[in-house]
Amino acid sequence: MERIDKIDGTFDKRVTDAPKTVVSPAVIKRLPRYHRYLGDLIADGRLRISSAELSKIMNVTASQIRQDLNCFGGFGQQGYGYNIKYLYGKISELLGVTQGFKAVIVGAGNLGRALAATHMFERRGVSRLALFDVDEKLVGTEIYGIKVYHIDELYDFCQNNNVDIGVLTVPKDAAYHVAKTLASAGVRGIWNFANMELSLEDSSVVVENIHLGDSLMTLCYEVKDRTEKAGAEDGEN
Repeated sequence: MERIDKIDGTFDKRVTDAPKTVVSPAVIKRLPRYHRYLGDLIADGRLRISSAELSKIMNVTASQIRQDLNCFGGFGQQGYGYNIKYLYGKISELLGVTQGFKAVIVGAGNLGRALAATHMFERRGVSRLALFDVDEKLVGTEIYGIKVYHIDELYDFCQNNNVDIGVLTVPKDAAYHVAKTLASAGVRGIWNFANMELSLEDSSVVVENIHLGDSLMTLCYEVKDRTEKAGAEDGEN
């Protein structure tokens, strides 16, 4: 395991013999949140932070933070806390932010345009190479600086440019066919915004299904539940 220097947060490359730890999916799901909060702390000019202080910022227990970070080496020192830049860098490595992944967006409708407009990708180490659509009027144009190609060019473009990730914002009846095209072109990950639960026979391709409506319905339930509880309490008074 790499050991942090107490003074400047660098790590001693002579201590690298510990076996790689398998990190649970539950911890992996929480890592982006750590990454986001640590990035904010760096932007604020912070250098170090304790698990107790980080727990207050993130609204989780200090024990949970220590357990999560210990899964892949800890990176903290008792009574001294965590070197924020170092921890941010290590989490970036674990999440693949430093891999330089390349992505394409398939579907240049409202959602595709919104994803083209955001800087979220580049801030997380993913470059967007192109947009694809069936609309001939859009082909050859640029949307927020990203060129639009015809969907028929998708396979060749992905193969020739070693695309890693395909973002699907197409109608659900087209999603499976497009996903198969991406997979056959060597794309290794699909971020699916089509309104369907997408799965592929090729187990080497990772599919992340995003259902925005599910999140909205969860929020609606919470609002309804709290409203009903508040009404019941008022009735008792």
